[in-house]
Amino acid sequence: MRYRRTRAGVFSSLLAAILAVTALPAQANGQPAAIALQTQAEPNQVQNMTVVQGDGYATLAWTHVDGATDYQIERTPVAEDGTATGAGVIVGVWRPNRQINNDKPTFADAGFAPGDRFQWRVRARFGTEAQPYSAAVTATTKPHWGDPNIPGQNLRTQWEQTLGAQYTSDVNEYAYTAAIDELSDRVRVTEIGRTVNNRPINMFVIGYPKPPATPEAVAATSPLVVNCNVHGNEPGDREACFIMARQLAFTSDQATLSLLSKTTVLIVPTINGDGRAANSRGNSTGQDLNRDHSLIRQPETQAFAEMVRDYRPIAGYDGHEYGNSNTGDLPMLSPRHANVAQGIFDESQDMIEGHMYTQGAKDGWWACPYGCTPGATVGLGQETILRNTLGLKNVVNSLLELRSSGGPTRPNESNTANNRRRKTYSGLWTFNQFFQYHGAALKDLNKARADAIKFQSANTGPIVLEGSREIKAYPAPHPGEAPPPVDAPREENILQHAPCAYKLTEEQYNGARTDGPGGQGTTVAQRLAAHGWKVIKTADGYIVPLSQPQRGLVPLLLDEQAVAGLVAGERIMPTVTGTRKGALTVSGVTCIADATVRGAITVKKGATLIATGSTINGLVHADRAAGFVLTDSKVNAMVNVLNTAGPVIMVGNKINGSVLVHGTKASGPANVANGVIGAPLVAGNNLTGLLTCTSNAVTPVNLETPNTVRGLKIGQCARL
Repeated sequence: MRYRRTRAGVFSSLLAAILAVTALPAQANGQPAAIALQTQAEPNQVQNMTVVQGDGYATLAWTHVDGATDYQIERTPVAEDGTATGAGVIVGVWRPNRQINNDKPTFADAGFAPGDRFQWRVRARFGTEAQPYSAAVTATTKPHWGDPNIPGQNLRTQWEQTLGAQYTSDVNEYAYTAAIDELSDRVRVTEIGRTVNNRPINMFVIGYPKPPATPEAVAATSPLVVNCNVHGNEPGDREACFIMARQLAFTSDQATLSLLSKTTVLIVPTINGDGRAANSRGNSTGQDLNRDHSLIRQPETQAFAEMVRDYRPIAGYDGHEYGNSNTGDLPMLSPRHANVAQGIFDESQDMIEGHMYTQGAKDGWWACPYGCTPGATVGLGQETILRNTLGLKNVVNSLLELRSSGGPTRPNESNTANNRRRKTYSGLWTFNQFFQYHGAALKDLNKARADAIKFQSANTGPIVLEGSREIKAYPAPHPGEAPPPVDAPREENILQHAPCAYKLTEEQYNGARTDGPGGQGTTVAQRLAAHGWKVIKTADGYIVPLSQPQRGLVPLLLDEQAVAGLVAGERIMPTVTGTRKGALTVSGVTCIADATVRGAITVKKGATLIATGSTINGLVHADRAAGFVLTDSKVNAMVNVLNTAGPVIMVGNKINGSVLVHGTKASGPANVANGVIGAPLVAGNNLTGLLTCTSNAVTPVNLETPNTVRGLKIGQCARL
């Protein structure tokens, strides 16, 4: 089914009163637009031009001239009395492929110093033949956000203070970040890790009236995350994130505060502090961190993976810059890897095409699919890239690329400061629109997340080891000229029959690695724990079930045919399929898939049951098992899981009876034993009886995927 393209009804009430920080046109903030005073029109002269001020940009709109092939936007600096203080310059060229409704042209002019005063005019062109300019509009642009007389609001970054001449240094970043933390009760700054060179990787945790106190409490608010600077030489989004953090920390806008009271905003301004300090793409080892989010060989990517595991954002944006000067202002792209759940892909596409394209057309920004021009070889399905890794972790998300140079549509950006200001304020617009989208679409985002967790845990369908979902061209008129390239999976990269699990040896799991900084590396055990995977210790190795929420990522790291894998694990295939008459006793590792068991199942001490897509017509009883996995199955009796030494996973089952989960030990590496790794996962089940959880070493979790229970939820499962 094709993903949705519009969400007009959902957004109508929200957009009427959304915050000053979200960079909507000035009318939405109670500020009238400046309007051209039109005299007798000349032939083909642009009419009805308006200029509306946003944060760091001005939206120009006018009536379309029949036959016009493009428009030129002229900007002239003027004094308070209207006299020109400099020459008029063509700062923009509007072309029909900028927006989805090109009969209502708009252009976001940006690059100027905030607070300066200008005159704007627009003229149509027929081919290369210029037509008469519109009547002029004069207005003063908005200054930097925040009242200079109010503590907190008066903070400014190094970038703002120098009007884009300098980027914010790490020293200035830490001072600015600490000041926001100190002055705003809405903000907690937490260090999520350290770079190779021991720079702190900080994260803003923002909520109202104050952020939740723990990662688990944040996760319960369905948070959103913005990753601002993975490539050190692409700092425009990082500056936007600093401004957004100040806006959210100190705004008095009630619509913003209402949204912040319902969710939590996570902003990671500088994951690659070493690369930013050196103005290099990679980190201090030369590693491109955006090719390491699945492999997590570097401390920076491991810190981010652990943050995603613990805080569980349901939506995200990842900021970059793009060197194609012929593309749009804001190329975007959803998680494309073919193993991403359909609902996550659809919702990500809806966020881009249904919201960003629509709002871009209103405010004058040119959003388009990453690549945006024919022949671009970017935007493929590598699982190592954050947008794909997040999609495989069931996070609705998008890449954001700020076009690095002005190109033919912004010809005034040979001035470095103009270019930097346009990039940063276009990023600020995008992140604030993302905040709006998240608030309006929260119900849909949570549903997509829950459905994806149940789908992945069911271990249903083929596994693609390399290849992407197709992204079709947006119907004309469309933003951009071409969709991302087709990256269809090749037959040899498809496992038509997915394994039940992968088995790793002691050496594979806990052995030393040399693929990290300085020839050192964390173990596979530590990396799988950073992702949040459940691993079962058996007598002769370690079992990684595919029946868990990140199923689509597991083979990409552990299969012998993986393109960017960690180790070549042994495939464990189902051992019980079809119909089995009578009771089943499990010793060792037993995988049941698409089976009907006409009797009880008993899991003996030290044994492991992995059952998915099956029907069980009898009591399921496990006592002192090594691990217990039951997903996407129907059980016509009670399920008792007692004193399990390793992971317990129960997702998406229909159980005509009660469930008892008792005495589960804390499993996983010692450094995460008390977190989500060691917690029994009981999510998305439908029970006719009781759901009882007692004496488990770690309180069970449902990953915000609630269970439907006709009876009572008792003990540690009371909130599941």
